[in-house]
Amino acid sequence: MRQEMRLKEYLEKIAVGSGDDYGQQFRSFFADNKGSAELGMLVSPTADELAQLRKAVSIMTVAELASAAILTDEQVRKIASDADIDPGIFAIFINGYALQCKNTG
Repeated sequence: MRQEMRLKEYLEKIAVGSGDDYGQQFRSFFADNKGSAELGMLVSPTADELAQLRKAVSIMTVAELASAAILTDEQVRKIASDADIDPGIFAIFINGYALQCKNTG
């Protein structure tokens, strides 16, 4: 059950930078020539990205939450599809979470 809370805590950790001017400035450092900043999303998600991530996390099963750091690409795509969100955004979030777990594990 602890792992479930850790994923939700990670989501709230990245939510802090959503809409923050400093977070948006930091995010711009990662922007490509199209203006996208995938890695920066983990520092300062847009309101839409944050809403999508919250939606996906809210529909995850207890087993998925417990193993979030080791979900397969197929599992990530299925959760994103079930939540009707952008699979790329969710994959970045899950990969960021896995790295966070690895660094603090």
